[in-house]
Amino acid sequence: MSDSSPQPDAPVPSSTPIPMVRLDDFLKREGLVGTGGEAKVLIQAGEVIVNGEVDTRRRKQLHNGDVVTFNGEDFPVDVESLGDPPM
Repeated sequence: MSDSSPQPDAPVPSSTPIPMVRLDDFLKREGLVGTGGEAKVLIQAGEVIVNGEVDTRRRKQLHNGDVVTFNGEDFPVDVESLGDPPM
């Protein structure tokens, strides 16, 4: 007979989505670039650093606690404080 009770160390699946923002949207919403096109060019040129490493994916998903470095300045990611994306 098998015990069907959950193991205490087993991870519990969560239906709550993890807050995230795309890298290009983050740059726009922080006011670091004026347009998505500008964000795309800078990201693909390697001008943006995520958590200490160059990341050329403009759709890179950022989560709370990530750090974006742009023009030598660090910008900690706090998805909830960004508010709604621009229309």
